[in-house]
Amino acid sequence: MKLRKMPEPKEEFVKRIEKLLPEKKDREAYWEILKAAPRNSIRVNTLKMRPAELIKKLETHGWKVSSPWKTFPEILIVDGKTPTGKDGELLVKGGLAKLEPGELGRALEHLLGYYYIQELSSMLPILALNPKEGEIYLDLCASPGSKTTQAAAKMWNSGTIIANEVSLGRMRILASNLERCGVTNTIITRKDGRSFCRSLEEIKIQFDKILVDAPCSGEGTLRSSPKTYLMWNPKTIKSLSALQKQLLKNAFSCLKVGGEMIYSTCTHAPEENEEVVDFLLKEFADEVEVVDFDLPLKTRPGITVWNGKTFSDDVKKTKRVYPQDNDTEGFFVSKFRRKK
Repeated sequence: MKLRKMPEPKEEFVKRIEKLLPEKKDREAYWEILKAAPRNSIRVNTLKMRPAELIKKLETHGWKVSSPWKTFPEILIVDGKTPTGKDGELLVKGGLAKLEPGELGRALEHLLGYYYIQELSSMLPILALNPKEGEIYLDLCASPGSKTTQAAAKMWNSGTIIANEVSLGRMRILASNLERCGVTNTIITRKDGRSFCRSLEEIKIQFDKILVDAPCSGEGTLRSSPKTYLMWNPKTIKSLSALQKQLLKNAFSCLKVGGEMIYSTCTHAPEENEEVVDFLLKEFADEVEVVDFDLPLKTRPGITVWNGKTFSDDVKKTKRVYPQDNDTEGFFVSKFRRKK
């Protein structure tokens, strides 16, 4: 595994990681994995192609493809490609050559929507939510569309997806990805998620499944986005936490009784994860329950104490995904059900 030189993390961020990962060996593994480039992971778009069929096509490029999770054959890793002997070709383990920058995105199979380039941990919220055919589904913060297209494939283009995005520029990217992947059951809306949910509640539209993959500080994306080291700011975490609480609260009001909702982020910050979950539990008390669920990789339970604040024991049912545990990005996933 080739290690890269990364920006120096801010002192306060280092101290927070020391609190989250108190064991020295664990912490060292965390900082080490951040220097390694993320793996090339893709998701087969089963609306257009079966996994076995796509693998055969990718092998014609000389690509070596593997499946990290046998229960989800549509999720693949492109480990590398057959070396050509060209000057400057970089080799990876197993005698394979490294893919060129942008090679995954330039392939005809990608342009035709046969697969979606998506980091492994980013696929977890939909695996946990498991939207089904015929359901009414809300993706509150939908762009660029990785999880929306994943949900549409799970639903076999049936039912209805409302994919909301506040930014016009990002909405265009969302629309492009939905079209490329052949998604036909989705309505795109442009609205601030908080006010959008209030409007939906007023006209009494409720959903079987809701995903709130919230805007966050992105601490889990340091491998793919080293600039996060430089952008990281504790003030941003505080302001994002307030936004996330309102998004989650308003989204829950649109959930059917018996319906399920996922709240996820790509950060390690407890203020944006467990604290937001605890807020929802207090806000809706006997109306909501945290649901335990399985994921196909190593996870750690949510924490219940952070910086003098104590959270509900139910928060332990949420899942923390650390990069050193699975050779992925970092992520946080929680699941709720509306009881009444």
